[in-house]
Amino acid sequence: MKYPLNPEAPRTALRVENATLVDGTGAAPVADAVVIADAEGTITYAGPAATAPPAPPVAGGTSGAAVTVVDAGGRTVLPGFFDCHVHFGFAHGCHPGRRGELDPVLVTLDTAARLRQTLDAGITTARDLGGLSAGFRTAVETGRITGPRLHTAVRVISHTGGHADVRLPDGTDLSAGMSELADTVDESRLAVRRVLREGADLVKVCATGGMGSPYDQPEDEGLLEEEIRAVVDEARRHGGKPVAAHAQGNAGILNAIRGGVTSIEHGYGMDDRAIEMAGERDIFVVPTLSTVYAGINKATMAPYHYEKKVRWSGLTKENIARAIERGSRIALGTDAAVGPHGQNLMELSYLVDLGMSPMDAIVAGTRTSAELLGLADRLGALTAGRTADLVITEGDPLADIGVLGDPANIVCVVQDGRVAKDTLPAVAVASSAGPARREP
Repeated sequence: MKYPLNPEAPRTALRVENATLVDGTGAAPVADAVVIADAEGTITYAGPAATAPPAPPVAGGTSGAAVTVVDAGGRTVLPGFFDCHVHFGFAHGCHPGRRGELDPVLVTLDTAARLRQTLDAGITTARDLGGLSAGFRTAVETGRITGPRLHTAVRVISHTGGHADVRLPDGTDLSAGMSELADTVDESRLAVRRVLREGADLVKVCATGGMGSPYDQPEDEGLLEEEIRAVVDEARRHGGKPVAAHAQGNAGILNAIRGGVTSIEHGYGMDDRAIEMAGERDIFVVPTLSTVYAGINKATMAPYHYEKKVRWSGLTKENIARAIERGSRIALGTDAAVGPHGQNLMELSYLVDLGMSPMDAIVAGTRTSAELLGLADRLGALTAGRTADLVITEGDPLADIGVLGDPANIVCVVQDGRVAKDTLPAVAVASSAGPARREP
């Protein structure tokens, strides 16, 4: 599936020159590198300029093939990043059901703006884990709106009174269609069928309570182990869909692991046993550290929410640092909405703060995240045969990973071979199909 920014615009080949290449595989950076993609958006070369195919003529050349040439000016080029845990349907700090606007048209427009903001921050692929209809995925695929390519869980499966049950005592439902309640094994299977009927790419379950939910604690258990196992089996029966588990306390984390989920979301309370079991079963961990480092605000949070976040913040850092040290299979996710939208790559800094090397953090946000989403055969690395999703950044992220966290430093974003964001100097972009240099 291709993701055109403008379906009617002619496609061109792409050539990025004069770049330092960090290809997402963990290999050493390549100075004076070139990345080339064909007109279908597939990378045909990524490596040293000395062995690259010759550059085409630019601006009035007669080669017959249109080529967009980007001069990176010595900047670093990396694969397009992933955010494997976002909530685009909600503004930052906005409780489900209180999205800042009551009119659904305004909610839709605000959601589209957050998608664009996230793409501009360097996230070319994202996984929404509750609150986003499958229509947004289709809208991006067909060029109706601009944003990361999307996988969406549509709604979250929880038990009554669990993390995704935000009904008030008077019966008011604040979930805004985000929740799917299930309290037995059979109901869990039916819940899976309902979200898949609505176009979900994956299934999300609540294996524990949470920080923002009013009726439980992060250490409380959510769906029973047998209910999680039924969800996983039902997802398997319907195309082998992955299952993500909201899991914060250790007892629920263990239930989710034994139930066979694909990923542990948050994992704040993981002990050594859980880390070991997840590793043995090749289960991904998406720690969403942005909720700890940037998601605590007493002025905007309900008192119960603030108290839980403060109580768990130190424990979270200790446990995730231990998971990093022990080599857990960590993918990048921010829980954007709980934390700010459009600053997604600050998550890399938090991973480094807890013990990852900058290179390992980049791999977590690219290749490992692509593996989690089942896209590693075509995304997550800048190597021949993969789709040309890439970002160009100011600064050296291997010396200072924090440069990626500032969207202003992301000066160029390419998605599927098309330039989606370009704040490079005016002389940096040209095309062999005719004059294409921008005015200063």
